[in-house]
Amino acid sequence: MSDVAFLRSKLRAIPDFPKKGILFQDIFPLFQDPLAVETLVTHIVHHLTSSNLAKIDAVVGLDARGFLLGPIIAMRLGCAFVPVRKAGKLPGATTQVAYTKEYGTDYFEMQEGAIKKGQNVIILDDLIATGGSAKAAGELVALNGGKTVEYVFFIELSFLKGRDVLDAPTYAVMTFDD
Repeated sequence: MSDVAFLRSKLRAIPDFPKKGILFQDIFPLFQDPLAVETLVTHIVHHLTSSNLAKIDAVVGLDARGFLLGPIIAMRLGCAFVPVRKAGKLPGATTQVAYTKEYGTDYFEMQEGAIKKGQNVIILDDLIATGGSAKAAGELVALNGGKTVEYVFFIELSFLKGRDVLDAPTYAVMTFDD
């Protein structure tokens, strides 16, 4: 069994969540199996280190599921981890951007100085759907002088075409077409 097939086998599909008509791909059963967590981390790190990417200076993890593996991946790459949080959750001076969700506007923040001018970063989250939150994180990176070299996701819902709104290449470990 390939590592992607193994990881897919650990997901749980939950119908009608968070609303009717949505088939939610629950990643949390994967975290009940240490081998599955190691497989996911190793898969992403291998992708990043074997791709023709610029040296990665930071992994930017999105609130909150990007925090699950972001620090581990950053440690394996020998780079910094930078959290992007919902507004009002980070201490000190922050940079803020707005993004549109299916039910309104939300805000992401990054601490000023967390990304240095000219640094290359990857942006990590569990899932890309419409791309709004990932795009907002990319805007934060740019506002702070960094360059997003790739967006990395555990899961992509490709039929929603979220990668089309992003400003850098996108990689997803698993893709769902419907």
